[in-house]
Amino acid sequence: SAMGSYVEDIFRLLDGCEVACAPDATPEQRANVSRLRAEIDLDFLKEDIPNLMRESLEGITRVKKIVQDLKDFSHADTNLEWQWADLHKGIESTINIVASEVKYKADVVREFGTLPTIECLPTQLNQVFMNLLVNAAHAMGDARGTITIRTGTEGESVWLEFSDNGSGIPPEVQARIFDPFFTTKPIGKGTGLGLSLAYGIIQKHKGTITLDSAPGRGTTFRIVLPIAHIPSESE
Repeated sequence: SAMGSYVEDIFRLLDGCEVACAPDATPEQRANVSRLRAEIDLDFLKEDIPNLMRESLEGITRVKKIVQDLKDFSHADTNLEWQWADLHKGIESTINIVASEVKYKADVVREFGTLPTIECLPTQLNQVFMNLLVNAAHAMGDARGTITIRTGTEGESVWLEFSDNGSGIPPEVQARIFDPFFTTKPIGKGTGLGLSLAYGIIQKHKGTITLDSAPGRGTTFRIVLPIAHIPSESE
């Protein structure tokens, strides 16, 4: 790497300085320091090393953010322990995780309201958000589109909407959109389980997920979730 090469050059100069500063140093050894300084272009190194350090720090910060987003996205709830969570934080983590799927297709617009923390299974809701975002991105045509995420609170529930201005969904497809294994993607390009799993996760939360769509008008998925977990009979 450039930094490694720079460090080697500086060490060579330091070694030359150490020899030149010895009491018994010869004129040739002292002159060698000036030659080394010019050879490694010390003035350039003094300018470029801080730039490299800054870029490295920015890179480390980006990696740290990605790792944190992955941790937030997949926060362990394998024991299905219900916990109070910030849905906006989950949405942001999910947006970052699917950035490569979305960024070339659409801009993501946030129209967040005020949400309380809700009692939920955060990892599973993040999976729902991911499926809706990726599907919305895939619904875009050749033109760059917009995905708008809205949130709000009504009584003892919160609501979330994922809207796109993509191609829309024909009525005959809407009737089957949450069916297991149903997909409009080419063979080998999808399992058809994304929205079916999302539907099951929302049902587990005693919530609802509905859609409003028409060809050429785009699609809006609306999720309503209770703020407090409502235990099922089996629980």
